[in-house]
Amino acid sequence: MNGQSKKPSANRPKSKPAEEWKAILTPNQYHIMVESGTEPPYHNEYYNNHQTGVYVSAATGDTLFSSADKFDSGTGWPSFVKAVDAGKVEIVQDNSYGMSRDEVIEKSTGLHLGHVFDDGPANRGGKRFCMNSGALKFIKK
Repeated sequence: MNGQSKKPSANRPKSKPAEEWKAILTPNQYHIMVESGTEPPYHNEYYNNHQTGVYVSAATGDTLFSSADKFDSGTGWPSFVKAVDAGKVEIVQDNSYGMSRDEVIEKSTGLHLGHVFDDGPANRGGKRFCMNSGALKFIKK
C-alpha cells in the first residue's frame, strides 16, 4: 500500500513510492508514516522529552515542531500546540477505525505524523497536535 495514495493534494514535491520509503525508514517509521500506524502511549521516545530543541520529520529532516510548543497532555504521546510552520503540515480527514478524526500529514510527502484535537491548552490556541515519536527525530539545541 502506498501511504500517499489516500491523501488529497497532487503537489507533493518530496513524495516517493512506498518501496523507496521502506528502504529509507526504519520498520517502525515506515509503519507509522507510510501505513498510518500509531505507536503505543507512554512507550515511545519523545512523550516525556523535556529537552530544548526541534522535532524534524524522520522522512525528510524538515523542522516540524519545537520544544517551545510542546506540552504534557497526559496522553502518552508527544503533544504540541502548533507546528513551527503551518505550511509544513496538512490536516486531512481520517475516517479509519469507525472514527472521524483530523489527521496531520507532512505536506511535502503526504506521510502520516499523527492527529490534531481541539482539547489543547485554551491559553495557547486550544489545539493538541498528538504526534507519533516514530515520525519525528529530535535535535537538541
